[in-house]
This record gives sequence, C-alpha cells and structure tokens, in this order.
Amino acid sequence: MTGHLTAPAAALADALPDWVTLLRAPNPGPMTLDGTNTWVLRAAPGAPAVVIDPGPADDGHLDRIAGHGPVASVLISHGHPDHTEGSAPLVDRLAGVAVRAVDPAHTIGGAPLTPDAPIEAAGLTVRVLPTPGHTTDSVCFLAQVGDERVVLTGDTILGRGTTVVAHPDGHLGDYLASLELLSVYRGIPALPGHGPALADCAAAAEYYLAHRRARLDQVRAAVAEGATTAGEVVAKVYADVDRSLWWAAEWSVRAQLEHLGVEQP
Repeated sequence: MTGHLTAPAAALADALPDWVTLLRAPNPGPMTLDGTNTWVLRAAPGAPAVVIDPGPADDGHLDRIAGHGPVASVLISHGHPDHTEGSAPLVDRLAGVAVRAVDPAHTIGGAPLTPDAPIEAAGLTVRVLPTPGHTTDSVCFLAQVGDERVVLTGDTILGRGTTVVAHPDGHLGDYLASLELLSVYRGIPALPGHGPALADCAAAAEYYLAHRRARLDQVRAAVAEGATTAGEVVAKVYADVDRSLWWAAEWSVRAQLEHLGVEQP
C-alpha cells in the first residue's frame, strides 16, 4: 500500500544560488511545515529584487522582507492566505511596489500575471509557468540569472511530503498535467512554498506523479470495496495519516473521486 509521504520527494539541494535568499515566515504548522517560504531573487548586489510570496501578515517577517530592498515587484504563486496575507502591508513598507498574481483579487497596483510576459529585473528573468491543480490560480516561476535556473514551485511541489488538491477549487487532472510540465526541468533546483529546497524539480515531479497514480489505484479499490463517501475513502486509504489531518485528505479524495467520475453525495 502507498503510505503517507512525509519525506522529501527528491534529494535536498546542497546550497542555494548566491542570487537567491530564503526568508521563512514564523507560521509553522501541519499544512505549512516549517513555515511559508518567501524567496528574494536579486541578480547582483544593489540590483532591484523580485520577491516571491510575502507570506502571512507577520510584522517581523514583513520587516525582514522590506530590509532586502530595493524590490522591483512581488509575485504570488497562488492565493491561499499563508502566501498572500502579507501583501498589502508589504506594499505599504515598499512604497507602492506592485504585487502581481494570476488572480486579480490578489493583484495590487499592477497587471495580473500571464505566461507570455516575463518579469525582468536588472539581469534576472522570471517566467510564469501555469500549474493549476493545487488551486485554479497556482503558478510556478522559472527564474534565471545567466545560465543558472531555479523553479519556484509554490505549493505545487513541497520540500517535504505532498500537497493537497484543494477541491473544489483544485482539480486532480490539472494537477497531474502540471506535474508533467514540471517533469521537464531536469537537474534544476525546486524552491518550494514550504519546506527545504530540492535538488531536482523533475525528479520531485516524477515522484509525485507516481505517488498520485498509486493513490488513485487505492481510491478505485476502496470504491470497488463499497466506499460511497469521501470520508469512507479517507478512512480506508489514508488510515496511516493522523486523524487531525483527515479533513485535508478529504479535499484530495474529493478531487480523486471527481477525476474518476464517481458521483459524490
């Protein structure tokens, strides 16, 4: 039986590129792991930076981000509050720098993100990779300085364990397609929204794909054995998961059942 994945899906990165800084928010928990990762990307000392995910509205954390100015723009991987609550107070600290997301509801003072418009900042290029699944608005970012690249994966790939497909906003078919897209970035580090950096984005994506497909087989089997509700499937398939997290597992099960065409009460 496929067990609950709690370890990293690929080898950990030995070190971050010298143009990447991690600022981890003080909001650890079962869903946020060690806390939300805010990434600061800067091509050279003194150059304007790009900030990925402000994180929660924690004054100390936001002051640390602002201390890494100047900042050219702030980008959002997806709209969950642990990534976006700090957006407005960070804009106040950064004198009106734009916050850009796919969803206009999380965009402040700029245009929403689109995959055909790279973000340029003094030698840094950030391209938007549409990766829906965890949420409808989820994106990853392919960032490059010179010949060096990283993929910032938000909650699509985590540094440890797996992410939930946040049904009904998230869709499993979209998520599997997004993992297929990320599986082409062989040998490129993955910098996640939670947990440690991983050495190989493609290896993590392929591991996730195999894990998700194995889970789908388990859900099929549970339904064939008579499970009729998401809760009953969770009890069979996620029995090794702490019961305090079954509510999150039920999100993913609902997405799995929808993907399999199973009607749900």
